[in-house]
Amino acid sequence: MALISLKSLGVTMSAPLFSNLDLIIGAGDRLGIVAANGRGKSTLLRCLAGELDATSGDITRTRGLRVGHVEQSVPDALLDRSFHQVVADALPPEQLGSELWRVDVVLDSLDVPEDMRDRAMRALSGGWQRLALIARVWVTDPDVLLLDEPTNHLDLARIGQLETWLNALPREVPVIIASHDRAFLDATTNRTLFLRPEESPVFSLPYSRARQALDEVDASTARRFERDMKVAQQLRRQAAKLNNIGINSGSDLLTVKTKQLRERAERLEDAAVAAHRERSAGAIRLANRGTHAKVLITLDDPAVETPDGTLLFRTGKRHICQGDRIVLLGRNGVGKSRFIAMIRAAIAEPGSEESVKVTPSTVLGYSDQALSGIGADATPLAMVSRRFEIGEQRARSLLAGAGVAIEMQEKRIAALSGGQRSRLMLLVLRLLNPNFYLLDEPTNHLDIDGQEALEDELLKHQASCLLASHDRSFIRAIGNRFWLIEKRRLTEVDSPEGFFRSVAATER
Repeated sequence: MALISLKSLGVTMSAPLFSNLDLIIGAGDRLGIVAANGRGKSTLLRCLAGELDATSGDITRTRGLRVGHVEQSVPDALLDRSFHQVVADALPPEQLGSELWRVDVVLDSLDVPEDMRDRAMRALSGGWQRLALIARVWVTDPDVLLLDEPTNHLDLARIGQLETWLNALPREVPVIIASHDRAFLDATTNRTLFLRPEESPVFSLPYSRARQALDEVDASTARRFERDMKVAQQLRRQAAKLNNIGINSGSDLLTVKTKQLRERAERLEDAAVAAHRERSAGAIRLANRGTHAKVLITLDDPAVETPDGTLLFRTGKRHICQGDRIVLLGRNGVGKSRFIAMIRAAIAEPGSEESVKVTPSTVLGYSDQALSGIGADATPLAMVSRRFEIGEQRARSLLAGAGVAIEMQEKRIAALSGGQRSRLMLLVLRLLNPNFYLLDEPTNHLDIDGQEALEDELLKHQASCLLASHDRSFIRAIGNRFWLIEKRRLTEVDSPEGFFRSVAATER
């Protein structure tokens, strides 16, 4: 049974985000919406929720349908409310007295600890804030659930928990998920919509299999377009030859034939459909200056500690060699970011960490979760041109290529979108021309195209790197060594899959 039907739906802002979208959403649907940053995913969810009118087309909903929409950000008005209050406030006033128990049922289903429930939202991590927004919507008992980037700020344990929770929901409640997390989409969806300006394909497959099917369709479209264009060119060449003969001979029959050939060529050209080309959100390119040293960093069993001196773990004796792409595995709080900070300090100030020896030729490219390396108050143009002592014209060209449009180059970096700031940070890393990358959650804010571009660049340049990430697809694509932190020790494992399974098992 169709709960929501879209007919020829389109939204145009400065340019079309999507158009002529036909879609039926019914019971049992777990629909993933995939598109690049700023290409209409959140806009489509708002249309489905009835919060935004489309530019063209129609949306039909069954009578009395309750649509629950979980947006990306926490409204300021909720920041001083407790976790429990934020969820309870979503209930109609007449239900608060008799049905407050529903709040605890939802919080129990999401495994929210008792001590977390009375904390103010502003004191919670981004991950717990995200779960509070989901609980706030689910307690209203919606008939359709819309989730906008639900895994943002979640660690692997919380992502696994959310996957389990979603897969346990009643099948009659459709779930529509806009996300850049490929592994999450594979685990939670059975249909995939690729949102595009002209035609938006839908496949009854989870993301990875749908992506393969889409690539095949695009390749077939490209071959057909190329073939049709070749035939049209041949027809035009034949028409030109007959036209010359007809002029010289004065033959009316040849003139008519020439006109027919040209008309056939025009019909072919008008009907031909070019393969879709995704408008780039900004190119991602890295560099690797290389080094003759085989070993870049030697760890002589340093202790990784909290700021107050509490031991988190010891590394044992380890080496980071040229060509290593080491992924740190471990649950939140085990010390991954502290370890990365220790390595960074040892490279920045040689000798500052006695148990960490750095080869002098090591040149660092570092990015943290907050993208602090690009600041917030400077403009992109000023930051790039001054930091790297390049002319304004060169700086503008580099920024435009990285996805920071001319009109944004002289605005504060804080005004850029998350995707633009991520690409700006990666441009800075490229200009530093390092031979060792230290990356803490590098795929945060990047769309799928950006994630794949970053993977390709790291592999193409054979870049040496140490990184921490919650993106399972990225980890699988990049890592050739895996260091697991647990029980206050760092050990090397052959694969991340055992860790992924252990996290998933504890969240069931």
